[in-house]
Amino acid sequence: MNLNRASAERKDPNWLLGQYGEKSRWLLVWNNKNLIVSNERELALLSQSQVDTLDRAEAMFLGIDETHSYFALDVSEVEQELLQGCIDVSFDEHTFEQTFHFEDMRTIGPKLDAELASVGVLARGLCYWHKTHRFCGRCGSPNRPVEAGHARLCNDKECRHMTFPRTDPAVIMLVTHTFADGVERCLLGRQAQWPEGVYSTLAGFVDPGETLERAVIREVKEEAGVEVDQVRYLASQPWPFPSSIMLGFIATAKSTDIFVEQDELEHAQWFSREELNGFAEWGDDVPGYKLTRKDSISRYLVEYWRQQ
Repeated sequence: MNLNRASAERKDPNWLLGQYGEKSRWLLVWNNKNLIVSNERELALLSQSQVDTLDRAEAMFLGIDETHSYFALDVSEVEQELLQGCIDVSFDEHTFEQTFHFEDMRTIGPKLDAELASVGVLARGLCYWHKTHRFCGRCGSPNRPVEAGHARLCNDKECRHMTFPRTDPAVIMLVTHTFADGVERCLLGRQAQWPEGVYSTLAGFVDPGETLERAVIREVKEEAGVEVDQVRYLASQPWPFPSSIMLGFIATAKSTDIFVEQDELEHAQWFSREELNGFAEWGDDVPGYKLTRKDSISRYLVEYWRQQ
């Protein structure tokens, strides 16, 4: 969703109070899981009245669109029994447990509306950052959220160090090569812990002081032993699990022999477009090769190449 983060306005407490009320929508996160409407399999967007009895002192402002303002609340410290009494479900005769449940966005994400899912992962990412950055990284004193949850300020009067949500850059790349038989193939690999048969584009984190292009070249060499050049940027995707942004590239292989680093990949292989057409989907209970999730940038890179 193309939210207006209101970077300047959110620093104004009076403006922020004006975003409360009937137009506000609230997303709850519990232990890194988002609140889901069970029957509809949709992200729960609660009204102000439904969260009136919850402690909103550390509510996180996510942004505004043409009709609503969006906030996130971390309820990890709230007892499940208390949530029943805190959230008004009078519109429905069912209990809280019958109406809602908490679920990992990595599991339910592909089944949700893409626009709402993007707000859900933003809420999840901010909640995780606040939970893991409660103390100043400079002096060790406790800190507190400021700017409506988009920063934390050290409580020590002499330090006053401000911390912002971190984002770890990672490159993800589709490597291609036209072989002697005239067929262009792409390089895909899999990790041992993935679901059986799933193959994906290669990926890795950017090292300090490293350009994105050099990171692509290094990661492909480290993971598959393949040398690449002609690195071209294509697209990006936020991936706050917990705090990455995936930067998508296309690269051309200069070599084709594969030498898998077992610490990185279980297996890697070259695939033609025709072979990819026979792949099943992530989650299909069938044997054989499978593509990655449709909501992943890995899948976007593969589909972009298939359509060329």
